[in-house]
Amino acid sequence: MSGDLSEDSLVISPILDWKKQVGIASVDVRLGNEFITFRTSSFPYMDIPSDPAKIEQKIYRYQRKFRIDYGERLILHPSELVLGATFEYMRIPKDLLCYVIGRSSWGRLGLTVATATVVEPGFRGCITLELVNSGVVPIALVPGCRIAQLVFHPVRGAGRYEGKKYTCPTGPQEYLIVLDSIDGREFKRFPA
Repeated sequence: MSGDLSEDSLVISPILDWKKQVGIASVDVRLGNEFITFRTSSFPYMDIPSDPAKIEQKIYRYQRKFRIDYGERLILHPSELVLGATFEYMRIPKDLLCYVIGRSSWGRLGLTVATATVVEPGFRGCITLELVNSGVVPIALVPGCRIAQLVFHPVRGAGRYEGKKYTCPTGPQEYLIVLDSIDGREFKRFPA
């Protein structure tokens, strides 16, 4: 978004249609072409607190990452969740944070976008989008469509995203709760 590429500049790239994507109070972002879907599995539920050693094995069996070509459609059925990502790569400066909000035109079809909405100062990468069809009919998603909007807010002080889980993603990021902790105890990662 800015010609100045200093460390403190907001970068959103590529913006293909400035007039359509950049509004008075928000920037529209488009859907990329990589997705993570969730398989029905033989285990009845995810029990992270009591089973952290086995959770990564289950997640590997539960998720499937794939890519579709531009112009193809991904059909999202009612009550289905899929992870996508923004087509745009971004760098958020240390004095801004942004919220990812679904566009109302999609919301009126039943699509809920970005259930985890805050993007912290200093984040770099493509933003993972949690896409849920809350409606009653399937929805066709097409890579490249304007799927969500970013709303920016200034922050006081010098913040910097120090996340170790989601560092510079270029597509949707898998579920990495195994790197969280419960009651101060870190989950152990499943050996590769």
